[in-house]
Amino acid sequence: MVGSAYYVAPEVLKRNSGPESDVWSIGVITYILLCGRRPFWDKTEDGIFKEVLRNKPDFRRKPWPTISTSAKDFVKKLLVKDHRARLTAAQALSHPWVREGGDASEIPIDISVLSNMRQFVKYSRLKQFALRALASTIDEEELADLKDQFDAIDVDKNGAISLEEMRQALAKDLPWKLKESLVLEIVQAIDSNTDGLVDFTEFVAAALHVHQLEEHNSEKWQLRSQAAFEKFDIDRDGYITPEELRMHSGLRGSIDPLLEEADIDKDGRISLSEFRRLLRTASMSSQNVPSPSGQQNSKKL
Repeated sequence: MVGSAYYVAPEVLKRNSGPESDVWSIGVITYILLCGRRPFWDKTEDGIFKEVLRNKPDFRRKPWPTISTSAKDFVKKLLVKDHRARLTAAQALSHPWVREGGDASEIPIDISVLSNMRQFVKYSRLKQFALRALASTIDEEELADLKDQFDAIDVDKNGAISLEEMRQALAKDLPWKLKESLVLEIVQAIDSNTDGLVDFTEFVAAALHVHQLEEHNSEKWQLRSQAAFEKFDIDRDGYITPEELRMHSGLRGSIDPLLEEADIDKDGRISLSEFRRLLRTASMSSQNVPSPSGQQNSKKL
């Protein structure tokens, strides 16, 4: 066990440490600095570990009612027990509480965002369509961290990511696996309007951290995922039919291969619960996502 018991992240106790564990420790330190108490406490080390694994920090006792909502939101998102849903270091630097009056020009490219884009190219067409619909439901304020990431990759600041800019960004993560053909494949998968560039809207769909959307606000997640679903469900009958999917996607030929992935009960249509399940399978914050080398999008139509 590395580090003081008070600062150890839940996943470390399960022998699964990573960069997210350091973010947790920063959350603990920030909590202490703001209120003067430890978020997890017990008389014994084993007791502290149980607190870390089972309980949530107290944000009701004084002085928390007088601390800004933005500060509390920052700490809460650092102390999420599921490391996949926790803020990354780059996201933490983009948080409004940290940004207030500050300069975000030095925010680094987030490796998890690069991993998400590598993963996006391997998703089925249906999952890509679903993520684009989900991305369109997110408020501009909630996309501040992704806007910082987009700006960091968009070196010439023309509002779009070129093939060369994407290559330079991806080279920061797993450079030994980077091939020009793979960069082109990634850009083409993200570039929904086929203009050869990746604009911010297209970027968001590929870079989203779905686990974070679920964890940070479950009620909003229900509304947001339903809004994304309704972009397909034109007649609002609670199901996405093959014809509705065809109308939304503009695809020709058989729609059955797309439906099969999400249509769990095999009734020939997609329900809201099946649609949400499809979104959840997009593990957008996985670590060390492999290159798409040797893997093709089998659902391309």
